[in-house]
Amino acid sequence: MAVASLGLMVVAVLLGAAALVAAAGKFDEVVQPSWANDHMVYDGDLLKLRLDANSGGGFVSKNKFLYGKASADLKLVPGDSAGVVTAFYLSSGGDKHNEFDFEFLGNVTGEPYLVQTNLYIDGVGNREQRIDLWFDPTADFHTYAVLWNPSQVVFMVDDTPIRVYENATSRRGHHRHASSGGNGTTTSSTPAFPGPQPMALYSSIWNADDWATQGGRVKTDWSHAPFEATFREVRVDGCAWAGNASDSDAGEVARCTGSSWGKEGRYWWKEKEMSELSVHQSHQLVWARAHHLVYDYCVDTDRFPVQPPECAGR
Repeated sequence: MAVASLGLMVVAVLLGAAALVAAAGKFDEVVQPSWANDHMVYDGDLLKLRLDANSGGGFVSKNKFLYGKASADLKLVPGDSAGVVTAFYLSSGGDKHNEFDFEFLGNVTGEPYLVQTNLYIDGVGNREQRIDLWFDPTADFHTYAVLWNPSQVVFMVDDTPIRVYENATSRRGHHRHASSGGNGTTTSSTPAFPGPQPMALYSSIWNADDWATQGGRVKTDWSHAPFEATFREVRVDGCAWAGNASDSDAGEVARCTGSSWGKEGRYWWKEKEMSELSVHQSHQLVWARAHHLVYDYCVDTDRFPVQPPECAGR
């Protein structure tokens, strides 16, 4: 019996090791640690980012891409997560960078998570919107995604659009004064849209109790640490930027913007039907904003006495 038990134990250990290798392989094809490597932890077929009193942690995609879709199956920190922020976002490099953010703002036990989205365009952000979710994001995995193409940036939760940022120059029938200065730049009367800068995918977890929960009034309770955000899968489906190319490489910009086909195959995100929401998606967006939007910078006259140009008509 002792020999049999030892044999079963060895098999269990080997199977566990095999599962860990498989999980590492699945994620390692897409991402790598970006800071605090020991706070990026494999647990079976899952990947966890961990925050404790010493450090948070994060990862970054191994490759950059220009246009496409990035998504994560994510379960947020359970229990008392006040002060804790988990971020999932795309960003280019440099002072004039573009960035598309999901920031999940932790809360005290029993209170809803808030999801903040933001866009930086040429290094300028201050475009925050916040929603509460129609489910408990700590109880199970849900899919959070950003679709990005020359016509729009769409933030989605379980395929439901919660925010759309449109390119005014491709919506001439819907926006006034839609004129472009070229290569993503705009005239003063035209809302800015992110120019073609290659982006990497990032995620991180950190302590932000100076602002994240009730304006910083509720602080992180470190007796509940470690705090862990859990990923089941991370995916990037986009036009992969050549590893040896600079971020301003004109050839790569032309390859990723000038055709619906490339070395990766069909660029589905650039097809005509992806240039705007479907009727069903438009209805979903209206529902999400009507029932779950809790903050919109477009109507915050204290911060913006003059309404930002992209908010006109709303």
